[in-house]
Amino acid sequence: MAKKEEKAKGGEVKKEDEILAKLPKEAQEKLKDIKGKIERFQKQIIEKFDKYIMGIGLLPPPKEDVKPEDKDKIGILVLVDDSDSKKMSKQELKDKLGSILQTTAEEIDKNFSVQTVIISDLWQSCYDGRYDVLQVVAITAPIYDMGMMQAIKIAEVHKTMVLKKFEKYIVSYVLAGSLVQGRATKTSDIDVWIVIDDTDVKKMTRAELKDKLRAIIIGMGIEAGEITGVRNKLNIQVYILTDFWDSLREANPIIFTLLRDGVPFFDRGIFMPWKQLLRMGKIKPSAEAIDIFMASGHQMLQRVNLKLKDIGMEDIYYAILTPSQAALMLYGVPPPAPKETAELMKEIFCKKEKFLEEKYIGTLEKVIKVRKDIEHGTKKEMTGKEIDDMLSDSEEYLKRIKKLFAQIETLKERDDVINVYDSVVSIIRDVLKLEGVEKVLDIEMVRTFEDEMISQGKIPAKFLRILNELMKAKKDYDEKKLSKQEVEKVKKGSAALVKFLVEYMQRKRGRELERAKIRVKHGERFGEIILLDDVAFIIHDIDHEEKEISKAPINEDGSLGIVEKSSLEELEKQLAKVKIPPKVFIKEAIFGDLKKVFGRDVEVLVNF
Repeated sequence: MAKKEEKAKGGEVKKEDEILAKLPKEAQEKLKDIKGKIERFQKQIIEKFDKYIMGIGLLPPPKEDVKPEDKDKIGILVLVDDSDSKKMSKQELKDKLGSILQTTAEEIDKNFSVQTVIISDLWQSCYDGRYDVLQVVAITAPIYDMGMMQAIKIAEVHKTMVLKKFEKYIVSYVLAGSLVQGRATKTSDIDVWIVIDDTDVKKMTRAELKDKLRAIIIGMGIEAGEITGVRNKLNIQVYILTDFWDSLREANPIIFTLLRDGVPFFDRGIFMPWKQLLRMGKIKPSAEAIDIFMASGHQMLQRVNLKLKDIGMEDIYYAILTPSQAALMLYGVPPPAPKETAELMKEIFCKKEKFLEEKYIGTLEKVIKVRKDIEHGTKKEMTGKEIDDMLSDSEEYLKRIKKLFAQIETLKERDDVINVYDSVVSIIRDVLKLEGVEKVLDIEMVRTFEDEMISQGKIPAKFLRILNELMKAKKDYDEKKLSKQEVEKVKKGSAALVKFLVEYMQRKRGRELERAKIRVKHGERFGEIILLDDVAFIIHDIDHEEKEISKAPINEDGSLGIVEKSSLEELEKQLAKVKIPPKVFIKEAIFGDLKKVFGRDVEVLVNF
């Protein structure tokens, strides 16, 4: 933790130095001088009044309309904890401490002006509905902070955002928890609670209003943290007014604590009367509430027993079942039903692959059985020892499953190389067939590819290197020497090779297909006849979005047989399986058929 704080502090110092470097030299010197003096002031007062100082902050520069003698004043706010002050009154403490702080400041720099704020005065101003001092504390730049100043800063920013959007509904915005109980630390959560008025809700249910506003308000809390740079968690509780009132009548201890300790940062006149009534002893638990709290002890013990059973039935069960199913999925098996998981694990990982020891399957089977027995009521209770034993066994099981994942991944990597190898070899054979090489042995694959494709400049030389790397990976796989890095390299390179070869075949077949087309113009439209072996496909209007396609057999004399309807899908299937000859001959008989298909005004296009 100390290392993290040191690192963060180092980062902040570096950022400050970067900002400082961008300023004019005179301004740099002035800021360095002020910074050094403030650090001296901080050090001196912390040494004198350590336990009383909650925070020290630099106030914004004075406004332009100040007196000339106050123009160069540097405002410093010191937040003082007076909760432990017993020997003198709060006012005496404030006056005496304020005088010492101002004297100390002037000894360092005559322009230093110290504003001393006593925490009890700050809270009292909030009780009285005066939030000006609160706002002053919120706009200071903290130099030293025990947690209170940053809490006030983020809460003020968050409150402002909430009121701006939902002021109509907000009854109270209250700071609570350790910060107002005198137990705060630098890392304490910042607890706030908000009461929403739901007494006039008509367009949605009260629960919907609460959920809708709560989600937005919590989102604003995250945004406020980003704006202020306050890292402590803003812990937000949202109540609707009717629920809050019910909890108050039922003497809910959480609500009593909130009222007793809470400090309103905004109040529409409801929180403070309740707080006063509580202080006066006017808010008391009812007899019904007392009975409920009395009975809660037995209920809680029952809940403990149920929780122990629930852990055995659900938490541990899913903790080892889900990773087991994940292991099967990684292997390539669809996620099985829970009752089938243990048996499938045994069949695949124990018997087939011999990756896993059978004792671990015993752990899985035991947990599944316990959960089933509890669910069916045949097991009524679970002791603490049973839970401990199951937890211990399950932790050991999960450690072993983690190793199993690594074994499966290694297996999959090797399988990947085989799949890649098969894919590349298959597509190279297809490419070579297009070039007229019908058969090639595996051992001659690289040489033939080099002679027919690389040496003739049809394919870039870099793909020969990729093919050689794939062949080496296949050899290493056969010799069980394949590394993970080699697998990744081969997969990446082979993907590029396959992509290029597919595009090469598409371009080559496209050029061959052009030789098998007769392009015609009929009226204002353009059509095509594609001659494929013994069948011709007719596209009546190549520019139309929904193409009308027909087909007809090609007779021996070159004429077309009976024309019938076809589809784009049928044409694509035929193109995929047919081999287009290097030369296509068009016989005279087909020209008469063009008029039958496209009309008397048909024209054959040349060099299109």
